[in-house]
Amino acid sequence: MNSAVDSCSSEVHTVVVGAGQAGLAAAYYLRRAGVPFVVLDERAAVGEVWAGRYDSLRLFSPAWASNLPGLPWPGRGRRYPTKQEAAAYLRQYAEHFRLPIETGQRVTSVQPAPGGFLVRTAAGRRISTRQLIVCTGPYTAPKVPAFSQSLPPATQQLHSSQYLRPAQISDSGPVAVVGSGNSALQIAADLAAAGQREVFVAFDEKTPAMPNNTAMWVLLLGTGLLQVGRNSVVGRLLRSRPEPVVRQDLRRLRQFPNVHFIGRALHATAAATLQGQRYATPPLSAVIWATGFGPDYSWLQVPGALDPTGQPRHARGLSPVPGLAFLGLPWLHSRRSALMGGAGSDAAYVVASLLKKT
Repeated sequence: MNSAVDSCSSEVHTVVVGAGQAGLAAAYYLRRAGVPFVVLDERAAVGEVWAGRYDSLRLFSPAWASNLPGLPWPGRGRRYPTKQEAAAYLRQYAEHFRLPIETGQRVTSVQPAPGGFLVRTAAGRRISTRQLIVCTGPYTAPKVPAFSQSLPPATQQLHSSQYLRPAQISDSGPVAVVGSGNSALQIAADLAAAGQREVFVAFDEKTPAMPNNTAMWVLLLGTGLLQVGRNSVVGRLLRSRPEPVVRQDLRRLRQFPNVHFIGRALHATAAATLQGQRYATPPLSAVIWATGFGPDYSWLQVPGALDPTGQPRHARGLSPVPGLAFLGLPWLHSRRSALMGGAGSDAAYVVASLLKKT
């Protein structure tokens, strides 16, 4: 892997943007096909996105169900890997297959060019390419509700992407965690277990919960439920429902005596309180916004690539723009598309489809 700055122009058949699990899976199939390609990633090292998340983060799928193509996870398959294990696995994967990854190469623009696209990076790289596979994922721009601005400056505010550990909270006063996903539950439990501070959880009580164990994964994979297409009857039904959280994590969080569920957050006040559907918090020292991310494809300056909301236009990852594809998106094809273990099948289809057209 090369992290050196390269200011000269070059040509390559395919450029992959992003060296996360989706980008590595695409690289695996491109290498098998014998196609000249390069993977560009803005980080200093493969796996750094995982390594930079909060300390208590674990995969929501067991290791045996999270393999990338061609290389199983090391160690016990039934465990739920930590963030550091996930980062190490991605690094091992890149090194094992000797994938041509250039780190420290943040893509600043992609524009149409004769025969394909022109890719520019902040480090000065200019690459002409026939095909582009975008693997940056949808989780790039942190989202925070507009009513967060009503809180006073003295109230510490962190997005979940900034939260690492309880010691970041500047004092021992009450803290709120806002969100109805698995990250919100893990962060709230992390804060609650660290001491006697009061933790208020703004969680939508209508959010479904399901078990997360070996039996569930065998059932989901064995029946093919995780692999049903997004536009099938079952797929449309699943997409119409809120994303479930892990039932065990929700039950564990409810057992902490210093945790209080206030319902979905409705608004904030200048008195440093949050109003939930059930009741309001007392004045808060801090708020953690586990409220998700939005897309940021401002660098993808290719007409027809994005819809009016800034989301990629695609059919199973293939853009209507010739030579352009996306990977690593939720429901790119199936529910499994958003999971590490689903990256391989999506990448196999996209790479094969692109190569048929060249």
